[in-house]
Amino acid sequence: MGKMRNSVILLLAMMTCLTLTACYGNTAEDHTNSNANLMKADASPMKPSPDEPAWKLDTTPITFDWYINFDWFTSKWGGNVVSDYITKKTGVSLNFITPAGDASEKLNTMMAAKTLPDFITLGWYEDAVLKMIKGDMVLPLNKLADQYDPYFIKVADPAKLSWYTQADGNVYGYPNASSSPADYRKYGKLITSNQTFVVRKDMYEALGKPDMSTPEGFLGALKAAKEKFPEVDGQPLIPIGLHEFTETGNFSLDTYLQNFLAIPQQKNGKLYDRRSDPTYLKWLKVFRQANEDGLMPTDVYIDEKRLEKDEKISQGRYFAMLYQWSDFTEINQALYQKDPNKVYIAIDGPANDANDAPTLAGNGVSGWTVTLISKNVKDKKRAIAFLSYLLSEEGNKDLYLGEKGITYDTIDGKDQFLPEVMHLLNTDRKAFDSKYGGSYMYWMLMDTNMNLAWMTGMDAEPAKQIADWTRGKTISMAEFDNLDPDPTTKEGIAEDQNVRLWAETLPKLLMSKSDAEFDQLFTEFMKSITEDPEYEALVASRQAAYERNVQKLKSSLNQ
Repeated sequence: MGKMRNSVILLLAMMTCLTLTACYGNTAEDHTNSNANLMKADASPMKPSPDEPAWKLDTTPITFDWYINFDWFTSKWGGNVVSDYITKKTGVSLNFITPAGDASEKLNTMMAAKTLPDFITLGWYEDAVLKMIKGDMVLPLNKLADQYDPYFIKVADPAKLSWYTQADGNVYGYPNASSSPADYRKYGKLITSNQTFVVRKDMYEALGKPDMSTPEGFLGALKAAKEKFPEVDGQPLIPIGLHEFTETGNFSLDTYLQNFLAIPQQKNGKLYDRRSDPTYLKWLKVFRQANEDGLMPTDVYIDEKRLEKDEKISQGRYFAMLYQWSDFTEINQALYQKDPNKVYIAIDGPANDANDAPTLAGNGVSGWTVTLISKNVKDKKRAIAFLSYLLSEEGNKDLYLGEKGITYDTIDGKDQFLPEVMHLLNTDRKAFDSKYGGSYMYWMLMDTNMNLAWMTGMDAEPAKQIADWTRGKTISMAEFDNLDPDPTTKEGIAEDQNVRLWAETLPKLLMSKSDAEFDQLFTEFMKSITEDPEYEALVASRQAAYERNVQKLKSSLNQ
């Protein structure tokens, strides 16, 4: 019953500190220009049309404050081709705000003080989404569209609007990296997953490419790697790397491992608690054994935050990782430039006894993040118009390719990056971002399916090998999104307590001294959650949400 999280989750981490007073102010000149322009627009015979983007009616300068609820997001607006081109075209500039520490604490503080900025982007799975909606802190996008920009309804995906329609009939957020059932039907095996098991290529080949899909092969390979390569440039080798242990669990050992083992999320139409699955528990014991054998050093548990992990990946200190590959794409690219043999490659990881193919999570309708417009927004008309532009094909193309003749052109009948731009993208992502800012450096409203029209052939190595490995193993799990009850209800509070209890129990299971102690700890955990007075109501609530999702998805296929 742990929180669902789209694996696309993820990316580069650095801490940024911004004060609230620097974030929400707008200059007198901005307000004067905006108000004067609104008066001019209202007096103009030009009215918003469902067939024409409303942003074209007003391109005077305006700056929106945009909160991104990820401390690793360090991109700035301005100074690169894409952002400068979009500002020149639409008149809109952006001031990004990010948390300088605990993201939930930063967002909760802003909500409590009612100082939310113009736009807010956060994971769809975060409690704050419902809190902002129920707290009347954000505006319904459909009502903004009706009043100011009916073009929004034309360019927004009806399946996504339906999915995000709340009980009051309104839509408050729009997702990125979202794929509807129709998208899966259309793009099929082109869709990839972010969930991978990777190994360092040179080490893996030196060990004879061992089969790591079985418990014995997995543990044997980790032990062999530690024995053959005890150090990497004077630093101890880390045989296995995982995602960070957090207050909700560990993505590597929760959904990722369960997906690699192809454990179903429902049986006969009833939700299935995958944590109690015998195959899953068998593999958790494999990791327990790895810990007992000294193959999971202490820093795997306490020092695996994004910055530390990035540094260790760049040093090549991990032999293997059960990890989302988009988080280290740039690092892997840099490793490839130094030595193509010292990169990380995807291989077959943990598997069930039948050796079934993994069922990896692809983008669902929920996507990865949602973007909302605050009630504090300084200009409703310009805000919805800019949102419509960003999620449209035109906006996605501008965000991905940039300006025609500068970063891309029509080559062989296809709009694609100029050769020198593509070369920089494939060899130095950091320099590409700084100079061009394309290929979804600004990902808040990215449509990864539209992106397929502008990609030139396949991805370059080393990303190509990893992406290709996930093709054909990726499925939609959209029906299992948004199952958690309202966090303010009794069921929601019980769910939160259960998730946190699991997060406390998981490392204890791995550090237990024996399988018998593991079994005892797990039995105590299950007893605690099933004896909760709200347990039955929680199970019923999640089941009802699942059944509603199934019906929604069936309806979307008929749209």
